[in-house]
Amino acid sequence: MKSEIYNQAKYYEIAFSFVDTEKQITLFEKFIKEYSKIKVKKVLDIACGPSLQLREFAKRNYTAFGIDLNPQMISYLKKVSQEEGVRINAIKADMNKFHLPEKVDFVYILMGSIIYTKNNISFLSHLDSVATALKSGGLYLIENVPMDWSSPKFLKAQSWTMRKKDIKVKTTHKITPKNAPNQIVTQTLKFEVNDNGKQSQFVDINDLKIIFPEEFKLLVKINNKFEFIGFFERYQTKKLYDKMTENIILLRKK
Repeated sequence: MKSEIYNQAKYYEIAFSFVDTEKQITLFEKFIKEYSKIKVKKVLDIACGPSLQLREFAKRNYTAFGIDLNPQMISYLKKVSQEEGVRINAIKADMNKFHLPEKVDFVYILMGSIIYTKNNISFLSHLDSVATALKSGGLYLIENVPMDWSSPKFLKAQSWTMRKKDIKVKTTHKITPKNAPNQIVTQTLKFEVNDNGKQSQFVDINDLKIIFPEEFKLLVKINNKFEFIGFFERYQTKKLYDKMTENIILLRKK
């Protein structure tokens, strides 16, 4: 995938640094405690990017693996993890077809990145790869699966600004329906950067496929390598019984 945004690893990290990573990983540990059937020592971040989360896991003495298709992201993650004194096994790989050098106990994918499976065939291949990488009884946590096509919030442009020292990144994210019968949307992501007075702009536009909740569950059933545990609220281990834009899905490897 050609990209302006994902080649800007430093700016990408700043843009999404609003997440309380310590609190987020503590929540993941709660999910593990409640639903994992195995002890977790090794974790995998899929489509990891600069992964503040994986670096936090490493600080908590987990063995940390991250995969990303973008070489700039992988290089940046290796660099910053060394600077922070943590070890990350950062691997350039396609999230829809990958192999790890060893199995892990817990896998996650964040920020709706599951949408980059792009179609059902790739999604099933993705599940096969995760199943091969994950030990039986281990969890696969998926954050922010788009669930509510009709929600005004889902289709409304979102914009926010983050700063780090003398760098300011304004991010704009917009989803636009393109082919409703086939669940195709156009995602536009834009960075407007002021780096010590130097102005830059980076834009990515991609056509992606939404996987609706019941379709998601059916594909998991067809794949037949995971138990579907449920939809959960994004910030607590509480099951969802209504559709929400922000959510977590838990699968467990059979």
